[in-house]
Amino acid sequence: MTCDGCVKDVSDSLYKLGGITKVEADLKDQLISVEGTGAAVSILESFDQVDGDVAAEERTREVRGLARMVQVSPTTTLIDLTLRGVAPGSYRATVREYGNLERGASSTGPVWSGGSEGAAAKGFLGVFDVGKDGRGSAYLDKPFQIWEIIGHAMVVSRQDESAGVLKNDPDTLVGVIARSAGVWDNDKTVCSCTGKTLWEERKDEVQKGML
Repeated sequence: MTCDGCVKDVSDSLYKLGGITKVEADLKDQLISVEGTGAAVSILESFDQVDGDVAAEERTREVRGLARMVQVSPTTTLIDLTLRGVAPGSYRATVREYGNLERGASSTGPVWSGGSEGAAAKGFLGVFDVGKDGRGSAYLDKPFQIWEIIGHAMVVSRQDESAGVLKNDPDTLVGVIARSAGVWDNDKTVCSCTGKTLWEERKDEVQKGML
């Protein structure tokens, strides 16, 4: 962003998204602060549209799901989950007992119990639908702390686990939960390694299949 016109373009684009209540920009520090309940992926896509660089690779990339987690209290974690490029249907999102992806979903173990003996497993996040366009999203809140699940696998699948161990198929997505910085904990705008801004770095990663 170089002027107030840039700020207006970005703000107008973000306000078109459902759930956005406040947008503030800092030209000096090159920061955008967004308040609301809109999905994080929608916000990133909005920036892409303003920049005029909606990469064609996004339509064919291998990464088809993204989950962002934010702990908002000692007992509550919010989960913003988005899928794209999968078959329509009902999907189950779960945190698994292990983070072993050697055999894909099959080696992640059972649903993480979280020590909840005799009660529903804490790792069962919920069920949500994916539409005919291959896209689906869910906004969930769960009673655990993020440190408890770092290193565990997350699986999103249409499979019913009562039938046995999860199998690998085109519509079963697997990843390992990793820690990231909190809000404003890592607000640098230029990478010291390459001299590129974070948005320029992101373009490179999108071309490699990253979301």
